[in-house]
Amino acid sequence: MFIPAEKRYGVLPYRRVGKTGLRLPVISLGLWKRFDSAAPYYDRKQIILSAFNKGIFSFDCADHYGYPEIGTAEKLLGSVLQDELKPYRDELVITTKVGYRTIPGPYGHFLSRKTILQSIDQSLKRLGTDYVDIYYAHRFDPHTELEETAAALDDVVRQGKALYIGVSNFDVQQTEAITKLFKKMGTPFTVNQVSYNILNREAEDSGLLDAMEHEGKSVVAYGPLAEGLLSTRYLEGIPDSYKIHHTSQSVFDEGKDKVIQRLRGLNEIAQEREQTLSQLALAWLLRNETVASVIIGTTNLKHLDDNLAAIQHLDFSEDELKRINSILKR
Repeated sequence: MFIPAEKRYGVLPYRRVGKTGLRLPVISLGLWKRFDSAAPYYDRKQIILSAFNKGIFSFDCADHYGYPEIGTAEKLLGSVLQDELKPYRDELVITTKVGYRTIPGPYGHFLSRKTILQSIDQSLKRLGTDYVDIYYAHRFDPHTELEETAAALDDVVRQGKALYIGVSNFDVQQTEAITKLFKKMGTPFTVNQVSYNILNREAEDSGLLDAMEHEGKSVVAYGPLAEGLLSTRYLEGIPDSYKIHHTSQSVFDEGKDKVIQRLRGLNEIAQEREQTLSQLALAWLLRNETVASVIIGTTNLKHLDDNLAAIQHLDFSEDELKRINSILKR
């Protein structure tokens, strides 16, 4: 029987999400990769339970996560919820998403009313829970009227299947448009989950962070370490086999040599701060209170501990921020 650490809530700070009463730990655990039917269940369960013991009570999933079978990431998380964490469900923030391909045909992706309402039922079945805490529209749907999408997401809440609504990968204009609809309906919309890291600052440059703050909403950052690029392993070179998420592809617009130069410069600042490069990258994101949480994806207990240590030094001096911007030519 799993017995959680008594002092688990004294490890990580947590932040209010927008103007709601929802709170998230500043670091969440994502189950995008290597948490599925192809993964060793016992090892993945230990990561999830260890994360919970260390203050991570937010676990991020999506209906299409899983390899080789789509949906198996939700099933794995559901198994841990049933086997070990069921007594603590009320302490957890479980999130999942709809929008990417899960089944063949026109209703297996995007954000029609039919897709949303049947997808939430399938997600809840796989997760083995009556509700999720945040249900995300995973991407904007250019083929469906936004009013239909917003109304269906509102119904998910009114049916008691989700407590809050979020969007993911919506740009400024798309976010502002759906925010207006949610306001009219009284939908508890609170967060936009976007690709955001120290090398990929589109969320800042586009005005999205400012827009979310203005609306009293929050941002959750995924890809905070750019698929491991923001670590010391690539300081001497980036192999051709390295694959970055498509949302951060612009990081390489000036070539790999330029990226390596930037990584080395950032690493020097990290060392002066007595941090690893990864810890600096996580701390840098959390310097802005609009960022409620960053989602890490790890299957290694040591890496988990290393990432959590970022909270020990979250503040930046003006000089450090200027040097970082100089390295990134901003």
